[in-house]
Amino acid sequence: MEYRSLGKTGLRVSALGFGCGNVGGLMIRGAPGERERAIARAIELGITYFDTAPSYGDGASELNLGQALKALGARVQVGTKFRLAPGDARDIPGAIARSLEASLRRLGMERVDLFQLHNPLAPASGERAVGVEDLLREVVPALQKLRAQGKLRFYGITALGDSGALHRAVSAGVLDTAQVCLNLLNPSAGVAVPAGFPAQDFGRLLERAREQRVGAIVIRVLAAGALSGVAARHPIAVPAVEPIASGPDYAADVARAQRLRALVAEGYAQDLVEASLRFALSSAAVSTVLLGYSSLEHLEYAAASLARGPLPQPALDRLSTLWRGFKDPA
Repeated sequence: MEYRSLGKTGLRVSALGFGCGNVGGLMIRGAPGERERAIARAIELGITYFDTAPSYGDGASELNLGQALKALGARVQVGTKFRLAPGDARDIPGAIARSLEASLRRLGMERVDLFQLHNPLAPASGERAVGVEDLLREVVPALQKLRAQGKLRFYGITALGDSGALHRAVSAGVLDTAQVCLNLLNPSAGVAVPAGFPAQDFGRLLERAREQRVGAIVIRVLAAGALSGVAARHPIAVPAVEPIASGPDYAADVARAQRLRALVAEGYAQDLVEASLRFALSSAAVSTVLLGYSSLEHLEYAAASLARGPLPQPALDRLSTLWRGFKDPA
């Protein structure tokens, strides 16, 4: 397993992380024995970072992760999140503290390694979004206070929402981490995309993160499964999923993924899953790549894929040509 620096935190994290979310579903809908075996195997493979959130299964993910780690007697790096509701604007520090306390109870821990804002960012706060000024003036000081109390080690954001707002937040230099959306259907956080590219343009956010020594945690590396190139979903995975920053719907993402099969046909990867995972590691700005699992087999395949290292430069050059074709209707 490769290990990379998590920004300026001083932590070294495994290049492959363990996502405990709803999309893969293992840590929510898997049997207790399956969950424990998967986590034990992940640790054997060298995975050190485990990602969860209260919204994953209404707390079930945190609870199940905590129970499995306790049963195994394992010490790993754990990150969780908090989400602010519109009514929380009256007491943002209190809402954040209450969310953290609830997460710690479910995890059975006294402290988490990473605590992250789960709301999208916007120029100004709205129904779901948190404005950049509110992030910097209220959210960050509240997180700093909780860190001083020993409840968390580092803090960051889920880097979704308005691209300009995300760049402002990362450029402020006060964040430890950012969870960045990066995949073969939307590589714009890592590379410049052609004019008219049919997805949100994150404006090479990874480079901004690297400049500020913000640890970049890649999310949606398989576009919630669309980059398998098939529409069928694993029985334990969430049955339906909405794309994030890519196509208008899951079917459109699957169709567009098919246009990348040249990478496989030309021998750069065994399949689109391997190509997707290795593409994410091609950026030196990336600290770790999160993947959600539906089975132990998914975990084994992901680890084997990343063991082959980043995609070679000729594959990245080929991708540039393929992406230019994305301007056309999928």
